Amino acid sequence: MAENTEKEGRAGRKVIVGVVVSDKAPKTRVIDVERRVQHRFYDKIMTKRSRFYAHDEESLSHEGDTVEIMSTRPLSKLKRWRVVRVVKAGRRLEVPAEAAK
Repeated sequence: MAENTEKEGRAGRKVIVGVVVSDKAPKTRVIDVERRVQHRFYDKIMTKRSRFYAHDEESLSHEGDTVEIMSTRPLSKLKRWRVVRVVKAGRRLEVPAEAAK
């Protein structure tokens, strides 16, 4: 998707938009980013996917949401990104309070 190199005075920080595929770990989200590239020899358009582990301090994003992530210092073994904002909320299955009991 979209990629920028500057966001609100943070020069050199990359910003990527992707979809949350997992929100099972506390304060950690797995983001799936798709990009379309052209094969060098065959000229075929291919879809490539990358997965990024991002830190979400307030746990605002959930599975299915489209989020914007920004590169940051290493926070753990795999986390080098943080969630900036939720661009679009995904579909969530709402469970009524009576059925949850």
